Parts: sequence; C-alpha cells; structure tokens
Amino acid sequence: MKKITRFISGIEEKMAFDHISRSPEDTMNLGRIVAGKILPGDILAFSGDLGAGKTCLIQGICRGLDVPEHIYITSPSFVILNRYEGRLPIYHFDFYRLSCQDEILDLGYEEYFFGEGVSLIEWAERAEGILPEAYLKIRIKSLSPSDRSIEFIAYGEGYMERFCSGSYDLSIKTKSTTKGG
Repeated sequence: MKKITRFISGIEEKMAFDHISRSPEDTMNLGRIVAGKILPGDILAFSGDLGAGKTCLIQGICRGLDVPEHIYITSPSFVILNRYEGRLPIYHFDFYRLSCQDEILDLGYEEYFFGEGVSLIEWAERAEGILPEAYLKIRIKSLSPSDRSIEFIAYGEGYMERFCSGSYDLSIKTKSTTKGG
C-alpha cells in the first residue's frame, strides 16, 4: 500500500512512501525495483533494529544493480565498508560499530558519498550530521517474524520524484524468485 505525505519545515521538503513487505523475497524484490531508480551519486540511508531487514533490502538493490549472483553480499559490520561492482560502483557501509561521527570523518567518506557510485549506509542515524541535504532515508521496522514496514523518506527534489512517486509492483518476478525459468 502506498501512502504519500508531504512535510514542509523551513526550506526542507520531504515525501514519504510506506510499503509492507510480507517476506524476505518481497523485500529483495523491492530492492531490485529501487535499484532501477538509482543514479550515480545517490545516497540511501538505512535505519532499523538488528534483524529488521536492512541487509536483505540492500542485497536486492545490489542484484538490481547487476552485482553478479556469485558475489555474496553481507553487512560490513566489522570492516565498515564493502565495495561491489555492478552497473554502478556500490559502497555498502555499516556504521553499527562506530561510536561517533569523528570515526566516519576519518574514513574519508566524501570520496564515496560524492563520487560516481551509490552509497548504501546501514545504521545511518549515526551519520545524520554529515549526510548531505539530498538523500533517501529508508526506515525498516519488524511487524512480525516475516512482515516489515519499509518507509522511504526523500530529502531533496530528485529523490522525491524518483523514489516517492509511481508504482512499486512487487508481483514482478526475478530470476532468483522464479522457479523453472
């Protein structure tokens, strides 16, 4: 179900899209659809409790960005950053183990955030003070063992147009979810 809300606070404008995923496969499919809207330089900031589905959605995005199936996509909890090659360079960050924003600054994040690839950031709430004005925030909440609420909050006009309008048809079948060809 789609719910769009506009917020205006000062000059900042946000638009939200809310989706209920009924399974990890739905979450992966949503990631593949989101990938089709990604452009070079995009930043997607993920938040949610442990086990909420951040990495599952990122796996779908990476597959949608043509990261080969033989590449195992994991959360970089201990190494902070994994790089993947697809139709765009992908920089998958996990800030869970970082205790302050100074540690993020020490990573040289600007090279990734403002480059030609896409930055996918787990535990992005730890980086809110250094995120640019335009990015896509994705909040994931567990509703049950299989159901997830996935909320997209767009900051910046380009993100609103691409990610918070149109249709997200999860009935689309993909290679990894379709059996028998």
